[in-house]
Amino acid sequence: MSNPLRPALVLLVALTAITGLAYPLAVTGIAGAIFPAQAAGSLIERDGRIVGSRLIGQSFTGAGYFHGRPSATTAPDPSDASQTVPAPYNAGNSMGSNLGPTSAALAARVQGDLAARQAENPGAPVPVDLVTTSGSGLDPDLSPDAALFQVPRVARARHLPEDRLRALVAARTEGRRLGILGEPRVNVLALNLALDDLSGR
Repeated sequence: MSNPLRPALVLLVALTAITGLAYPLAVTGIAGAIFPAQAAGSLIERDGRIVGSRLIGQSFTGAGYFHGRPSATTAPDPSDASQTVPAPYNAGNSMGSNLGPTSAALAARVQGDLAARQAENPGAPVPVDLVTTSGSGLDPDLSPDAALFQVPRVARARHLPEDRLRALVAARTEGRRLGILGEPRVNVLALNLALDDLSGR
């Protein structure tokens, strides 16, 4: 009488090899061959060095740059590993803030961001994505309205006509995917790189 465990062990090893090794390697190889840029992280290169990814936002703080959405990502506190500190666009810790609508900390942060944006462009309504974080904390895109809201500040800092910057935002605005999915958006890193080109930096 044969050992009843043998077929089960053979099947386990075979399925582990197929689903745990062969299939992932095949999918990775096919993705790399068909979509090489996307499979490598959609990295953006400038002057021979990588400056970022189209998929992960960056923290732009200078007045002469368009700013992205606030980011709620964190990192371990260097002085106390049991605590965390804010680390905007930390790709190793993608997350939202987990603060609910009744959170005093969330309300205070949004009010502070709102006041800062209103001081930049008095009288103009502040687009919601300039004061709210995304679910991942890594969103690289803004709505066209949020980019246009920042045009006066960037124009003053760069000494450029606002019309040229509005045209730049319009040229960098991507439509809905397949014409129906998502909303029109502007990739902040791509917009700022185009802005540097426009300014000759």
